[in-house]
Amino acid sequence: MSASPAKHDVFQAIADPTRRKLLELLSEQEMAVTAISSHFPISRTAVSKHLRILSEAGLVKEQKIGRETRYRMQPEPLRELQSWLAYYERFWENKLHALRRLVEDDASSKDQLSGPRLVPDNHGSTTKQS
Repeated sequence: MSASPAKHDVFQAIADPTRRKLLELLSEQEMAVTAISSHFPISRTAVSKHLRILSEAGLVKEQKIGRETRYRMQPEPLRELQSWLAYYERFWENKLHALRRLVEDDASSKDQLSGPRLVPDNHGSTTKQS
């Protein structure tokens, strides 16, 4: 009994920077593999392999037009990624709020400890400011 190769999921598909760049290109317009290949310093065969992985993940669709195969982005599978990230966003938000409180508390305690400050006035002399 032979096992068929596992289909790539969205997370595996976007893990590679070349595939992310492919998605960026295809988000703007439908393109043929020859046109896509011109944007990369890798062979057309390598680009085709990346496109196959994106296709297996459902992120790109291909269409034969004559002898040319054209690819276009399908953003729907990115919703899975968006949902996953949304869950973890709350942790980032909590950390950012904690950092903001720490910085603001530190700044206000320094103001209280420093006492009056000398501030230049419009006439070139300094005055005390509390």
